[in-house]
Amino acid sequence: MTVSDWFCRASDVEAPVRLFCFPFAGGNAAAFLPWQRMLGPDVELWVAQLPGRGARLLEAPLDDLDELVARLAAAVAERGDRPFALFGHSLGALVAFEVARSLRRDGLPGPHSLWVAGAEGPGTRSVEDRLHDLPDPELIEALRDYGGTPAELLDDPEMMELLLPGLRADFALDECYTYRAGAPLDLPVHVLLADRDPHVDPARAAGWAQETSRPVHRHVFPGGHFFLFPHQATITALLARVLAADPTPTR
Repeated sequence: MTVSDWFCRASDVEAPVRLFCFPFAGGNAAAFLPWQRMLGPDVELWVAQLPGRGARLLEAPLDDLDELVARLAAAVAERGDRPFALFGHSLGALVAFEVARSLRRDGLPGPHSLWVAGAEGPGTRSVEDRLHDLPDPELIEALRDYGGTPAELLDDPEMMELLLPGLRADFALDECYTYRAGAPLDLPVHVLLADRDPHVDPARAAGWAQETSRPVHRHVFPGGHFFLFPHQATITALLARVLAADPTPTR
């Protein structure tokens, strides 16, 4: 696999720093590719495109996190010739965290920083729902409650038949995740939270501090679980400013 199989980008921007972005459950690259314009010319955006989503919709999705992380880490390593950061939202935060740990295990250059949004700490998180086991009608209603899937898709039976396998795989990755204790990462962690997110307990989100020996920077925004998009201009400006200030990679 080459990096283009697992990540895509909106343009041919060649920048001093790369940002690898990992979407939420059911998300695909299209949700984040518009960020390139807001990040500006000094940050090169690559967004994970997983099997069973987006342009890879007809491929069989992966529901094995270890295999997924290994493939994504290898793809990131192929682009590790410049400083880079990892960003993930919800499920994507867990994936980004495990990719950072995988790179460290293999002795490869690590990210400048880890950015996790809408997610509790890997070792302190609580999973109460089992969405990946639900019958199709109940899963669709659960997605409606989450608010991250457009209503026109949820109301289209043919589209949902195509989308549900990838969604189930994503929820299985999240709900069956088993935390394995390890040495803290040697990098700053930025935790982005919403003040009205019903799926994230702020006390459990504080568990990210256990995963790093460096400072944790907490950023709180108004909104619910998908707060990223109403505040994307502010978030991308923050990313661009921090990555440009200190692009030194970790090992």
